[in-house]
Amino acid sequence: MAIAKAERLMNLALCLLGTRRPLSKRELRESIEAYLEAGSDDSFNRMFERDKDDLRELGLVIETVENLDGEVGYLARRDSNRLPPITLDAEEAAALGLAAKVWQQARLAGAASGALQKLRAAGLPEDVDPYEAHGALEPHIPVHEAAFEPLMLACRDRRPVVFDYRKATAAHPETRHVEPWALECWRGHWYLAGWDRDRGAERVFRLSRITGKVRTRAGRYTAEVPDVVTVRETVAGWAGEITDRSALIRLRTGSGYPLRAKAVSVRELGGGWDELRIPYGHGLDAWLVEFGPDVVVLEPAELRADVVDRLRAVAKG
Repeated sequence: MAIAKAERLMNLALCLLGTRRPLSKRELRESIEAYLEAGSDDSFNRMFERDKDDLRELGLVIETVENLDGEVGYLARRDSNRLPPITLDAEEAAALGLAAKVWQQARLAGAASGALQKLRAAGLPEDVDPYEAHGALEPHIPVHEAAFEPLMLACRDRRPVVFDYRKATAAHPETRHVEPWALECWRGHWYLAGWDRDRGAERVFRLSRITGKVRTRAGRYTAEVPDVVTVRETVAGWAGEITDRSALIRLRTGSGYPLRAKAVSVRELGGGWDELRIPYGHGLDAWLVEFGPDVVVLEPAELRADVVDRLRAVAKG
């Protein structure tokens, strides 16, 4: 069975690498003997999807292309699957090992270990152990959201997704059609940055607010994907880390220390209250609500209205 699967994967990889145009599932089935022997269309589809995922896991970049008739085809361009010689010094190898170690307790542990094996085969110095270079460090990024893995794969493969998303101010989730760009972790929470097709604009979604399963869709992206730096700035802005505005709030004395740590200025008002000016970015209204009656928003008016709306939504249950 293992030999048969390896032969099937090799044949599929050769077909995808040898074609100059995208091949449909039907054409691939007719070209590979193991697929012709599949008992039914459902059996073939399951086998093909598993094989495609296995090849991607092995590092083959497979593109999904939709033609004018709406038929989906697949190919692996040679220029996208060819790397220049890789040379790493001890410090670079240690950095990669430290990054891989982050995922050792997550479902990406196998992929991280496999990536290091590929780098060693491509020229990683044999006398360098990337896992032991900084053995005293034990980095760990928690990943509890079920949506993380399918979204991570969708970002990697550039595949549109559909999921149900519940905003903090909404009682029920809404269906969102998104072209995922990147995942970022801020303040212990994971965020997805991408293009919201329904709203025709870039949006950021907190993974903990995604309900149900993330479903992938065929077809190309309709919006241009920005570079990594731009995506990170977008996530940071929506998470309240980057902003050029400020808000004025009243905070009860002896409370709200996280807000005080972010404050640009603090002024004692007396009577058990202080006045703080804090950075105003996306998500600040949700953060302020967490402090309940210890916070009063003075300005701007739009922030005050957002906080009031959230409090009313909480009161309604």
